[in-house]
Amino acid sequence: MSRYLILLPAPEAEWAELPPEVHEKGQRSHEQFHRDLSAGGHVLVVGGPLEASDRATSMRPGTDGEALVTDGPFSETAEQVVGFYLVETDDEADLRAACERFAGRGEHIELRRLAE
Repeated sequence: MSRYLILLPAPEAEWAELPPEVHEKGQRSHEQFHRDLSAGGHVLVVGGPLEASDRATSMRPGTDGEALVTDGPFSETAEQVVGFYLVETDDEADLRAACERFAGRGEHIELRRLAE
């Protein structure tokens, strides 16, 4: 089986301002995505939301072989990765179709196969 990482980018500040009914709609969309994965025989290895990017710790090469450690995301962008799914499957076409249906319900996702 191949493994795929499904990244969930979103603008954190905008999401926080949305009304509860929009959050509930998003939750239902994720629940349907879980059902679609199961129906397609895909294995959801792990997935979940991430804490806000302002709670991240970024590490870069520093001087003298030491790491430069800073609080916050690696880069300032309009969208942050707010969650993820790691999926195992032998049927990339069906997984892609499930992801397209998920995106069609208003979700922004990035599907990437793990390098072997």
